[in-house]
Amino acid sequence: MRDWIASRSAKPLTVVADNMGSGKLAELSDAVEAVIKGKAQSVRHALVAIIAGGHLLIEDVPGIGKTTLANAFACAFDLTFQRIQFTSDLLPSDVTGLSVFDQKTSEFQWKAGPIFANLVLADEINRATPKTQSALLEAMAELQVTAEGVTRRLPEPFVVIATQNPSEHHGTFPLPESQLDRFILRINLGYPSASDEREILLDRVEKDPLDSVSPVMSAQDLLGLRERVRHVRVDDSLVDYLLKIVDATRKHESLELGVSPRGSLALFRAAQANAVIEGRSFCIPDDIKHLVIPCFAHRILVGTRISAGTARIREAERILNSIVDSIEVPV
Repeated sequence: MRDWIASRSAKPLTVVADNMGSGKLAELSDAVEAVIKGKAQSVRHALVAIIAGGHLLIEDVPGIGKTTLANAFACAFDLTFQRIQFTSDLLPSDVTGLSVFDQKTSEFQWKAGPIFANLVLADEINRATPKTQSALLEAMAELQVTAEGVTRRLPEPFVVIATQNPSEHHGTFPLPESQLDRFILRINLGYPSASDEREILLDRVEKDPLDSVSPVMSAQDLLGLRERVRHVRVDDSLVDYLLKIVDATRKHESLELGVSPRGSLALFRAAQANAVIEGRSFCIPDDIKHLVIPCFAHRILVGTRISAGTARIREAERILNSIVDSIEVPV
């Protein structure tokens, strides 16, 4: 794994036409933050996930703005957007699509499901059965959908933003570790401050702020950003630093499951994306250090002595913080 990452980081930075530098990304972040008040860090992490080419899991209580965040990014990037409300009776074909018999032509016609969009919001994903949840796996991993024996490519760029409520477990089907591992980052929004909530109320007196979000970039710009991310330079010392953190999760006495190689690559790519957002062609230690929690907390499995849900996530975050603090940061 280390050799593969090192070979990628050793590639020279290719020249990509830059009409979409850090200034443009700052403008896009400002457009989203105008709708999602007081959540600059959450917006930054969501942007990291999107331009890194990964998928995002937002775990928080209802009414915080999870759907609004996804919609705002779709508007700012001028992406096609579909929202799927996951329920216990949702079928895989409701996500992927199915063939419908056309009486005029006496033939079956393929009707694409809502998964065929640039940005798909899987709302309350843990309310659907595991069979329906798994309908997303191929799409998230391989950018394609196989249904009725036919494989169809998804539009690019493609990103899934899934939401779930961590405090409600009745009638839900928790995502297994293998599926959680597909999300490059897991974030939460949290309640707004009193001043931010006041702004939220006043901004919605006459109209929805989402209506005023204009495209700042295009889908093609996003593909260009993803290409730039892959060519950000990561020094060997930073690769070693990342892998020491990963190895520590695999050896920690309080963890039953450490970070997988997919998780290593997720943090590597997220660090590169963060560098692009800040206008750098190289990574620094903080790109890795500040993304360990959102990248790894949902990937590790805390011992059974900790109850499931929010308490387990908090314990995972505490362990990760202690691991990061114990590893020397490269100069």
